[in-house]
Amino acid sequence: MNDSSAAISFRQTDLALPSGRIGVHIAGVGQPLVLLHSLLADRTSFDRVAGPLCKTHQVIAFDLPGFADSDFVEGGLDAVADRVAEAIGALELQQQPILLGNGYGGFVALMTAIRHPGIAQRLVLADCGAAFSEPGRAAFRGMADAAQKGGLSAIADVAMRRLFSPEYQAQHPELIAQRRERFVALDPRTFRTACLNLAALDLRGELAKMKTPTLVLVGETDEATPPPMSHELAASLPDAQLKVLAGCAHVPQLQAPEMFLDAIRDFIRAS
Repeated sequence: MNDSSAAISFRQTDLALPSGRIGVHIAGVGQPLVLLHSLLADRTSFDRVAGPLCKTHQVIAFDLPGFADSDFVEGGLDAVADRVAEAIGALELQQQPILLGNGYGGFVALMTAIRHPGIAQRLVLADCGAAFSEPGRAAFRGMADAAQKGGLSAIADVAMRRLFSPEYQAQHPELIAQRRERFVALDPRTFRTACLNLAALDLRGELAKMKTPTLVLVGETDEATPPPMSHELAASLPDAQLKVLAGCAHVPQLQAPEMFLDAIRDFIRAS
């Protein structure tokens, strides 16, 4: 961990579940807060907010299936969500956790809450939605095809552009190099499968049933999951509020950690 989480010591454990292994990293005490990362950025994308969060919560960062040492899961996003729910159950937490997902992790968090009602006390969904537009679906299918043909290095520039604006990339070359390195290390099968799952996803018909209080966040300049998706999501959930993070793109917790923490602070402490 780096930046504000540099002094935090996370306990790493691999949960051997009936459906497969999943990596978990735990630190802090208090209300459990489960972090689910983006497809374009692994669990280290929460490094800059982990330290402050550990002061008030038991922070539990998952390596989603197919990332790091977590086993790949066959099937759609429902199978990924079921693995996450299985892992949460195996942890035997003393309280219902808050699920905080960014990007792909937000879709996973939402799907987990839909398929396993009552598993989460609250949801924080950063830069996701319920369904992509047809151009968005086509972009995922295109990335899946490019990854299959040329590996992740062939789409690394596209991935970085979906994570950060060109201006931010120019101002932070070391961070971009680090994120690019971690992105190309991902198993291409995991990436391709997730892209195809997201291209096919449509959860809009499930949202009215949701009873979990939800905070929807979106970066103002997010190209990966554009702000209209978050506006639609927040408007369709019975108990949701929306916050737009000025100047941020797809990973606000990495780009503007203080702004991100300010945006979620009251909501996650209201549990």
